[in-house]
Amino acid sequence: MILPRIVRLHPATQTFRALRTVVNDEPGELDALLRVAPELVRAGGRIVVLTFMSLEDRKVKHSFQELGRTGRVRILTRHVVRPSEQEVRDNPPSRSAKLRAVEVT
Repeated sequence: MILPRIVRLHPATQTFRALRTVVNDEPGELDALLRVAPELVRAGGRIVVLTFMSLEDRKVKHSFQELGRTGRVRILTRHVVRPSEQEVRDNPPSRSAKLRAVEVT
């Protein structure tokens, strides 16, 4: 029996996303970036991260909160910034985007 697809994503999307994540070591690369970014940006400079998966967003959120507690950055986005309904209509892949930003002190 063949069932109609009722979700937006193609069935292979998650599989290929998982493969890409592992092959490119995306979690490790994100961790490394979040560790060194504050040293790479001058005081007053901003670090802005756009994520598309909740695991990535959680890492960025916790890293920014820790940097904020230590006084190394000032958090510019107290709450995650998500695309507007109009943006999602015009650009459907943006539906899962989340933006967070800090300013280096």
